[in-house]
Amino acid sequence: MFAINAIKILFLLAFSSFLAVLWTPLLTHFLYKYKLWRKTARTKTIDGKPAPVFYGLHKKREVTVPRMGGLLIWITTLFIAFLFAALAKIFDGFWLEKLNFLSRDQTWLPLATLVSAALLGLSDDILQVLGKGKYTGGGIRFTRRLAVVLLIGIVGALWFYFKLEWHSLYIPLVGDLEIGFWYLPLFVITVLACWAGGIIDGIDGLAGGTFAIMFAAFSVIAFSNMQYNLAAFSAVITGTILAFLWFNIPPARFYMGESGMIGLTATLAVVAFLTDSVLVLPIIGGLLVIEVGSVLIQLFSKKFFGKKIFLCTPIHHHLEAKGWSPAKITMRFWILGMVFAVIGVVIKLLG
Repeated sequence: MFAINAIKILFLLAFSSFLAVLWTPLLTHFLYKYKLWRKTARTKTIDGKPAPVFYGLHKKREVTVPRMGGLLIWITTLFIAFLFAALAKIFDGFWLEKLNFLSRDQTWLPLATLVSAALLGLSDDILQVLGKGKYTGGGIRFTRRLAVVLLIGIVGALWFYFKLEWHSLYIPLVGDLEIGFWYLPLFVITVLACWAGGIIDGIDGLAGGTFAIMFAAFSVIAFSNMQYNLAAFSAVITGTILAFLWFNIPPARFYMGESGMIGLTATLAVVAFLTDSVLVLPIIGGLLVIEVGSVLIQLFSKKFFGKKIFLCTPIHHHLEAKGWSPAKITMRFWILGMVFAVIGVVIKLLG
């Protein structure tokens, strides 16, 4: 059974990549035909101050490259999930039954999270390309996005706590720690923290490679837990991101946008909880921690000392402003991401 499940997961990874590559030209044709990119580049930082460094680096690309590349990821994943579920019901056959990875205990929740969060992101992308919203370039107000992501986190927390009756946290090399009611705020905080990590987007291929590495790592962890359907689900997401990367190698054909980032970050948190790997998530997602940390340090320094530490945040834009080429930043971040992921997986497997 080990070999059969390994074949299932690897086949679905390859199949999702192949299928996503096949229909990407249709998606990009639609995006370019209707010019679904920002009408003006972002000119302000997260605290509402002018962002001349970022604007100088991205003023041309922001208004010529379409958004909504995340559609490729979640639509392909959703299609494959229901395709094999339907085939398994219509036709008899061992492999068709095996390739069906939809299950109530492993994949319904992360799939629902992916779609619901991605739809929120899609709404934000649509407002951005229409130039409507409270920000320069358009988009849903930050507080409203925060509220919806918070709601997704609360629903997930309640599901895990009351429906699945998960009340403990696994500590690597130690064992389970009963945390009771504190499981609820931990879940919500984790969802919000992962969402904040979406700021890693902004350079061609950077976010795609980072999330492909992380979901591949959790596929390995789920496989080691014998959660084969969840491992297959994570592998399918990895495969679709690889297809996205095929078209996102500089110069990018399209950007992932919020339709990808919000869906992927929320789903990452859910997968981490389902695999009981929350405490290794900051290691596997080490790049996200660094990115968010650079923004928090910058805001703290500007607030209390009146000066900036970085030329521009997140830190990948600082390196870009320092003269690093986007390709160098992307490749080096990928390498760091792989190292972080391997360390996180090893720690989890040791436990």
